[in-house]
Amino acid sequence: MKPSELEILEIISHAGQAKNYYLEAIQEAKSGNYDACNDFIRKGNELYAKGHRVHQLLISQEAGGDEVKISLLLSHAQDLLASADSFKILCDEFIDLYRRLNEISKG
Repeated sequence: MKPSELEILEIISHAGQAKNYYLEAIQEAKSGNYDACNDFIRKGNELYAKGHRVHQLLISQEAGGDEVKISLLLSHAQDLLASADSFKILCDEFIDLYRRLNEISKG
């Protein structure tokens, strides 16, 4: 089975936008705007989950016996999804650091 380009582009779109939202969240935390920061994280998480669901569907199909043909586009989609996941983890860490810095500077 060859995944449709639409499925692959859906993963790319959602994962790429999620990564961008995580970067925006870090910038808002840096500015001390935690309400906007939390909003960007929520949006990023929603988009990441959408991309991950499509990816999980492809994995389930392969696990069910349908051979999934790997293309450069699918490889790119998987790379972006993994990148977005890493950005989410780093985003959480940076936000925690900015919160601590803000507390220290106020104290």
